[in-house]
Amino acid sequence: MHAIADAFVLAVKMIFTGDAEVYSITARTLAVSGSSTVIGALLFVPLGCLIYFNNFRGKRALISIIQTCYSIPTVFVGLLVFLVFSRSGPLGFFGILFTPQVMVIGQVVLISAIVTGLTISALSGVSPAIRETATSLGASRLQSVWVVVKEARFAVLTAVLVGFGRAISEVGLALMVGGNIRGYTRVLTTAISLEAGQGEVALSLALGFILVAIALIVTVLANRFLMAKEVYVAQSRASAS
Repeated sequence: MHAIADAFVLAVKMIFTGDAEVYSITARTLAVSGSSTVIGALLFVPLGCLIYFNNFRGKRALISIIQTCYSIPTVFVGLLVFLVFSRSGPLGFFGILFTPQVMVIGQVVLISAIVTGLTISALSGVSPAIRETATSLGASRLQSVWVVVKEARFAVLTAVLVGFGRAISEVGLALMVGGNIRGYTRVLTTAISLEAGQGEVALSLALGFILVAIALIVTVLANRFLMAKEVYVAQSRASAS
């Protein structure tokens, strides 16, 4: 019991005294997951808009497939990315396996369904009357689409934050394609797994506390965006009446 208490105290000291290893792992984690989230947002928010605003055969089936992929196991995504970028894989000539670059690519693939699907859901939550009103006032198709996207912006930002939370909390993919190399590809989740196995409880706890703190910040921001959306909708209805 005393050993666990001592580990907790040491973990807190590591965080507040600026332990070099703790903060280098944290910085690397934020860099990898932040990069993958930005790339994912640039790619899959527009894709979600494209799917939502166009009617085509198989649209419902496609959306169902996207939603099914929300819970795809990270190790399976890691396996696919590993096979693609391994030496015998189709993109093996890039030679980026076990690098931060391939970890970013893997996380982009991982969050693709979440960002796309939640973007579609965010746009679906906008009243059709808003787009119809914009069209009746002479707005072009592109302008009416922009009006709907603007109305859903808080929910879309929440979708991006959820994607970031998924990216930063995964472990299987990072282990498979990153290799957990110290000082190079080791991130919070893989470091916690390794250090706990080696008996470094204090370091594992310090990294775990930081990971939980990041998750809490993401959750708070997501909730604030959703609250801002509700306030905006209420104000819009009040001004309309």
